[in-house]
Amino acid sequence: MNVDAHQHFWRYDPVELDWIDDARALLRRDFLPEDLVPLLRVNGIDACVAVEARASVAETEFLLAQAERHAIVSAVVGWADLRAPGIEPELERLREHRKLAGFRHNAQFEADDFLVSPEFMRGIAALERFGFSYDLLVFPPQLPAAIALARAFPAQRFVLDHIGKPEIRARRLEPWATHVRELARLPNVSCKLSGLVTEAYWTRWQPADFRPYLDVILEAFGASRLMFGSDWPVCLVATTYARGLGLVRDSIAELSASEQAAILGGNAIEFYGIGVPPAALDR
Repeated sequence: MNVDAHQHFWRYDPVELDWIDDARALLRRDFLPEDLVPLLRVNGIDACVAVEARASVAETEFLLAQAERHAIVSAVVGWADLRAPGIEPELERLREHRKLAGFRHNAQFEADDFLVSPEFMRGIAALERFGFSYDLLVFPPQLPAAIALARAFPAQRFVLDHIGKPEIRARRLEPWATHVRELARLPNVSCKLSGLVTEAYWTRWQPADFRPYLDVILEAFGASRLMFGSDWPVCLVATTYARGLGLVRDSIAELSASEQAAILGGNAIEFYGIGVPPAALDR
C-alpha cells in the first residue's frame, strides 16, 4: 500500500491563507479531495495524510470532515493551540475522531526558541499522554530547538517535515546537515521526503540539485524512518505531482524492494496508524 504522507486541502480564503503570495498565485483556489484522487489513482498511491495549512481549530474540523467523506484520506494532522492552558479537554474531544493522528504548528514563522518555550512543551506533554504524533515544520536555524524538544520527550513521536527545509537554492549544506544528523540520532524522530522542489529554483531545478541533501537524509534516518510526501498542492508552483513523486522514487531506486516499500507507504502506515481503506481508491 503506497501512501502520500503529506498533502493539503483548503477552500481558498485570502485572509486565512495569507502565505499564498503573488508568486504562488496559482494556489489561490480551492483544492479538495476530488482534485487529488485522480492524481493518486494514476500514480499508484492508495492513501494520503491531510496536513493542516492554517492555525485554526476549524481547519482540523474541516480536514476531519474531508476524511470522513473520502476513504482515501486515511489520517489527519490537525492544529490545536498547544500553548493553551486548557488544551487537555480539547485533545480529549478531538481524539474521538478515529482518523485524527497528530498535530502541527507552523513553527517556521515563530521565534527560533518557540519549540522549547515552557507553554509549548506543556502542550507536547499533553500530546504524548493522548498518543498523538507531532509534525516538526521548521527552518534550519530552528533545528537546534527541534533537537532539544525531541530529546526532552523520548516517548513522543515526531516527524520532520520537508527534510528541515535546507537552503537548496543557495547550495548550502551546513549547518543543516550537522543538525539533521543530530536530530536523526533520536529514535523517536522520523522524516518526510517532501517539500524539496519548493526550496529549489521553481522553474529550473534539476534532480541533481537535491542529491547532496537526500544523501544526508538517507544516511541519517535510514529507510525505516523515512516517508514520501508530495506537499500537494503547494508543490505545483515548482512541479507536477508525478514528477515530484518520480524524484523521490528515483532517489531511493538503489535501495532494496522492502526498503522502497517502507518509504513509499509502510512507514507512514505505522507512524500515523493508517488502516487499509475499504477500497483502494474512492469510486
